[in-house]
Amino acid sequence: MSVFDTLKERGYLAQVTHEEELKKALETEQVTFYMGFDPTADSLHVGHFLALMAMSHMQKAGHRPICLVGGGTGTVGDPSGRTDMRKMLTDEDIEHNCNCFKKQMERFIDFSDGKALMINNGDWLRKLNYIELLRDVGPHFSVNRMLTAECYKQRLERGLTFLEFNYMIMQAYDFMELNRRYGCVLELGGDDQWSNIIAGVELIRRKEAKPSYGMTFNLLTNSEGKKMGKTAKGALWLDPEKTSPYDFYQYWRNVADSDVEKCLALLTFLPMDEVRRLGSYKDQKINEAKQVLAYEVTKLVHGEEEAKKAQEAAQALFSGKGNMDNAPTITITEADFGKKLLDILVDNKVFESKGAGRRLIAQNGVSIGDDKWTDVEKVLTAEDLANGDMIVRKGKKKFYRLIKA
Repeated sequence: MSVFDTLKERGYLAQVTHEEELKKALETEQVTFYMGFDPTADSLHVGHFLALMAMSHMQKAGHRPICLVGGGTGTVGDPSGRTDMRKMLTDEDIEHNCNCFKKQMERFIDFSDGKALMINNGDWLRKLNYIELLRDVGPHFSVNRMLTAECYKQRLERGLTFLEFNYMIMQAYDFMELNRRYGCVLELGGDDQWSNIIAGVELIRRKEAKPSYGMTFNLLTNSEGKKMGKTAKGALWLDPEKTSPYDFYQYWRNVADSDVEKCLALLTFLPMDEVRRLGSYKDQKINEAKQVLAYEVTKLVHGEEEAKKAQEAAQALFSGKGNMDNAPTITITEADFGKKLLDILVDNKVFESKGAGRRLIAQNGVSIGDDKWTDVEKVLTAEDLANGDMIVRKGKKKFYRLIKA
């Protein structure tokens, strides 16, 4: 089975240019391909995780990845999927974020001995002469056609700046530059990048008269069509400081039954026979598949040791037995005794606000130990932690352990 067939079977593929040409190239050549990552934060998130999995499949099949970080495009901002203008980053922000990306990418991509490259498009975009750029690539872009692109339609209604309008040209230029410098012939991206990717493919074919291809992946959505990877605290990050391995594990442990098979196919390397077997489980048995999903995904992102700790913590909290050292923990100091427990939990982001906490308590949605929490004015005392800790359960599946410093 070729890597194209693997990606198709596992559910990655959304759209492909020149499909038969590309399939042949992937079967007979070592293809250099790239995907862009704009450094808008100091961590990759779960959407990038899907992309890195696809790139890993490609590399395992013998092809060479280029991870292109947007040191140039990151100063402009991609309007795709946005209704507002992105914040422009400083050079220091971009360098820091790119360094963070590299560490996370190394869990999925082998950069040793030139097997993969990490390139910064600032190396060429920042040196471009504007007049030369217009003369070089301007004749190959139709403004009328650009305005029909999905990435611009939403912004046109609210106002599209000329700065952002140039993003498609910059991304297409990136592809051409990578083609010239490294023989890169394939650009990958999420399906929201389709218009930008086509622009690069056509630019190379027109200006360089060389083969070039584009491939987009399905976005990671649930069975209702909503993007996955959003939590009450925001995005699901790959950085353990931003999303703990336990919270990361719990997210996948709690996905909807109907999303388990898709997530196993896209976000693990389990054989598809095993994916289909686990995905066929029903009712209570589907929880076994969710435990496998959560463990495998956490292992890939955070390593086997952290995955085991998260699994043990989850089992200990739900059973009330075992090692709870790796459960979400709030450290209480002497100064906290005498404060309202609700205030402490709000300060530690257990509840979004005091109002949200009060509502959930009134709905019998919060427990302290084995008892429902009914007194919203409860003050934390030393006696509450007399046995070493106190367990607060929010809803059915979220637990927090309070311990004294």
